[in-house]
Amino acid sequence: MAELKTAMLAKDEAALRGLRAIKAAIINAKTAEGAKGEISDDDEIKLLQKLVKSRKDSLEIYQQQNRPELAKKEEEEIAIIEKFLPKQLSAEELKEELKKIISEVGASTPADMGKVMGVASKQFAGKADGKTISAMVKELLAS
Repeated sequence: MAELKTAMLAKDEAALRGLRAIKAAIINAKTAEGAKGEISDDDEIKLLQKLVKSRKDSLEIYQQQNRPELAKKEEEEIAIIEKFLPKQLSAEELKEELKKIISEVGASTPADMGKVMGVASKQFAGKADGKTISAMVKELLAS
């Protein structure tokens, strides 16, 4: 809320759009059936990741359709939302951690991808994008 007030005072449209989207998503989650007016930190992180993912998907579409003005808005909102997410792992850090997981579960072929993804998606929740994890696991198991 403090960030929202600051953005309003600064008349920062990009920050306002991003923060309002976060606030609306959290309110919707809290008032959803069975939520009891509360949302856990893990659920909040998943919610923010979902917001970022949807904006990245939209960004990709806008770039393909050569709509730079709409793509710019999505990029701005992604930057705002990512401020509230935990620090993301770099590609090198992710690769090293995935190698450890692969050796722990004894995976050796691409057919073992499910075993690795089960462990990896839990371990990297909020720290890496599922699509990135999946691509890197495929690459590591194929080599």
